[in-house]
Amino acid sequence: MRDWRAAAFLVGLGLAAGGAVAQQAAPAPGPTLPILARFPLTGAGGDPQTAIAQARTSDQVSLTIGGSIQSSLGPYGDPFGARAFLAERGITYTITYIGEGLANLRGGLKRGVTYGGRLDTSLDVDLDKLAGWTGAKLHTDFFQIHGHGMSRSYVDNLTTVSGIEALPATRLFELWLEQNLFDNTLSIKVGQVSADTEFAIAQSAVVFFNAGFGWPNIGAVVLPSGGPIYPLATPAVRVKYVPDERLSVQAAILDGDPAGRRRGDDTDPQRLNRTGTSFRVADPPLLIGEVAYAYTLDLWGESLHGTATLGGWQHFGDFDSPRLDSVSGRLLADPESSGIARRFRGDRGVYGIIDQTLYREPGTEDEGASAFLRMSKVPGDRNLIDLYVDGGLAYKGVLPGRPNDTVALGVIYSRIGPAARAFDRDTILFGQGTGPIRSSEVVIEATYQAEVLPGFTLQPDLQFVLRPGGGLADDAGHRLKNATVMGLRATINY
Repeated sequence: MRDWRAAAFLVGLGLAAGGAVAQQAAPAPGPTLPILARFPLTGAGGDPQTAIAQARTSDQVSLTIGGSIQSSLGPYGDPFGARAFLAERGITYTITYIGEGLANLRGGLKRGVTYGGRLDTSLDVDLDKLAGWTGAKLHTDFFQIHGHGMSRSYVDNLTTVSGIEALPATRLFELWLEQNLFDNTLSIKVGQVSADTEFAIAQSAVVFFNAGFGWPNIGAVVLPSGGPIYPLATPAVRVKYVPDERLSVQAAILDGDPAGRRRGDDTDPQRLNRTGTSFRVADPPLLIGEVAYAYTLDLWGESLHGTATLGGWQHFGDFDSPRLDSVSGRLLADPESSGIARRFRGDRGVYGIIDQTLYREPGTEDEGASAFLRMSKVPGDRNLIDLYVDGGLAYKGVLPGRPNDTVALGVIYSRIGPAARAFDRDTILFGQGTGPIRSSEVVIEATYQAEVLPGFTLQPDLQFVLRPGGGLADDAGHRLKNATVMGLRATINY
């Protein structure tokens, strides 16, 4: 196993050495030069923003939230000047609270109402300012998660209704040290890292509630313990290199299981790693790499930015077949089988993203429309889902006088893999069940984020979940009915 981990680490460093992180396209000459090109904003994942409709707030920790309520509190915004005092010495902190009420109006497991919340306290230390350590930065954040999950209790779908849904806990999330070298062209990050803070991000998608629009849900379903993503991060090494302003390449090697082997009946990964301090390093590793290219298109007489991203991952652990027996070669649904699934060595996946600004409101910096399309594919012989596609449109500043409001419409498609579908047919053939045969799950989401004050947003949301769980059966053996979920979220950032 150590040989695999060492090989993966070397491959990760090799991939990372070939590219860059900046995703801003070169500005177009002449009077059509976009304001965004001259004054780049921070996009999701810390890269320059190429999607004009990126939301002001988000449940995704990959996004630098726009605005703070400090500016609205006057002299009470920084009691005793402590925040300014610390900032001058390179120490900054952010406190974000997300609270949301959700109601399943019909379908799924049952109707019901939930409330959930997440308090995120993050700390960043510029070690150059604080201690003279040039190019070094320390980051950590903690979550206090409370409430009940809509998907877990009421809908039973593949793509979790809310991106903050998790078991109640107070836990450490990320804790890492980053060193920038060679005039900030090379960046090395070491520590506890979550893959969904930098990889596979669509900037136009960060406004949505559904967790699938954050990390492509195919990874959350097929990787051990859901993978090193919210709310479970793992020890990792991530490397980025910046050769020019258009090309981006990054790679990371992470511990491949943030919770580890199950013990007894307590099989929930979040219970096995209750505080986020397991710091596991002995599990089969996960290697992930990503290449992005920023470009400019001439649309409707204006130069508009977009980003194309191609990524892939390799997990070096063992994965169960959804259909085949490992001992006798029989089908798992056969009553005479051992019930022990065939084991596959390793798993892998690829993904691609297009994130494109479509229209800019005249004379504005970041108002207009953006669209995104993201696809991910994994082998169908060892995974519940083998194909994931999402896409959508977002428009920032659609209403006069509301420049920081964002409206969006998105769709998620998750296809059940051929081996899992075949297992459903096998259970019917051997009289172990009556169906239905799972096929796919589709989520349609419409949302509107309104900025009440800088750092304070309200967001109504509507989701339709078609074939929850891909077409799971209820206690009577009938397919779960399509679910309709409404919600309202409040986000406060300080």
